[in-house]
Amino acid sequence: MFEYKVIPAPRKGTKAKGLKTLESRFSYALEELMNTEAYEGWEFCRAETLPSEERSGFRSTNVVYRSVLVFRRPLLANDTADEAAAYEQAPEPAPVRYEAPLDEDAAEAEPLEQDDHESSSAKA
Repeated sequence: MFEYKVIPAPRKGTKAKGLKTLESRFSYALEELMNTEAYEGWEFCRAETLPSEERSGFRSTNVVYRSVLVFRRPLLANDTADEAAAYEQAPEPAPVRYEAPLDEDAAEAEPLEQDDHESSSAKA
């Protein structure tokens, strides 16, 4: 099992020595962000652009598209062990008793057998 983290993608680049173009500055900002998350144990999954409805004025709304980065990491071993233990402690559902329907000829030929406690009370 994994846990996920979603953060906003950088909107502009970061200045650094030797980086002159906007593309290289943006790439550097993205690289720094991804390396920081990787250092904390997060694995990059994907980048998404998703719609977000926002207010614009008193009564109207606009749809704005936001870019986000999705990271994931495995859950800790203790967490998965706790979940497994909780699953094992859950009560089992009661078994369902199914009786196949009898066709009419068989029902007339052989009566159904009664349970032991019902037959013993009937005889007494």
